[in-house]
Amino acid sequence: MAARIFTLLSHGLWLRCPRCGIGRLYGKPFKMNEHCAHCRLKFEREQGYFIGAIYINYAATVAIAVPGFFVLDLFTTITVDQQLAFWIPFAVLFPLLFFHHSRSLWLVFDHFFNPEKQLFGLPPKKNG
Repeated sequence: MAARIFTLLSHGLWLRCPRCGIGRLYGKPFKMNEHCAHCRLKFEREQGYFIGAIYINYAATVAIAVPGFFVLDLFTTITVDQQLAFWIPFAVLFPLLFFHHSRSLWLVFDHFFNPEKQLFGLPPKKNG
């Protein structure tokens, strides 16, 4: 089970298909492929499917910014105003940079918890 979780997370971090780990999720910077080019898994199953990715993105931003604020407050002489000058732009820019990974991790979580849903999609690609 731990090996499967590690494998799925590595697929998510490398922006690969959660089922086969080969197909790329993105063809262009902000254009997600409709399905995996290798195993034909359909990525967006319904309108609003990636709403959960917003929560992942938000959680990752908060998990970095809040502890980071307190660590800098405890171990440096940086003022609160200086910290806010750093952390506010971080809270705006990080979600934009983490956008692809949050969607990818959402697909990984869905594939882990609901693998039977992965059977729906396009038929497998024929070799040759």
